[in-house]
Amino acid sequence: MHRARQHAESRIRERRRRLAHEAARLMAEGGIRDYQQAKRKAAVRLGIADDASLPGNREIEDALREYQRLFLGDSQARDLRHRREAALQALEFFKEFHPRLVGPVLEGYADGHSAVALHVHADDAEEISRFLVEQRIPAQLQGRRVRLDRQRTEEVPAWSFDAEGIPFELTVLPMPALRQAPLSEVDDRPVRRASLVQLRQLLADEDIASHGAGQ
Repeated sequence: MHRARQHAESRIRERRRRLAHEAARLMAEGGIRDYQQAKRKAAVRLGIADDASLPGNREIEDALREYQRLFLGDSQARDLRHRREAALQALEFFKEFHPRLVGPVLEGYADGHSAVALHVHADDAEEISRFLVEQRIPAQLQGRRVRLDRQRTEEVPAWSFDAEGIPFELTVLPMPALRQAPLSEVDDRPVRRASLVQLRQLLADEDIASHGAGQ
């Protein structure tokens, strides 16, 4: 019985690994950004139906990083840097709304499909809408579910637009979220985020590391 259970657990681990890597491939090649959608597509493609074999979001993120390292290499690094530089400009542009960079561009696994994701904060969400209109930015409004904490999940406004060929996503959060970050869908912890000053320092550190590696 013990051996049979070990064998079953080993099969589940292997299916999870295969699903995580297939989901990562779909995200890298097809531009899918929703973990659940990537899992479902991967499960259909591999013919795996049991829920126990579905990988967690962190497993998929790790597999995505591995895929990028193996197959994208320098091109992913260039796309990431380009987006971080664009994010720096966006943080300056939206500075009156206390913007924070979040997501793949900050975490380091953004690629040519990735949007620059920002959290912006306002007491009145309409302030963001008016600002976009005043600046003549043709943005699309959509809703996004955000876990503000372990007890509260809310639908909040989110705006998407393109600037110089790069997609941007603005998630509008209430001012208290500036003090307490929402929870990440990857690991259920407060999402990592960066201010203008922090991103500027990150880019400076990258430049120093790159210069050092080139010597």
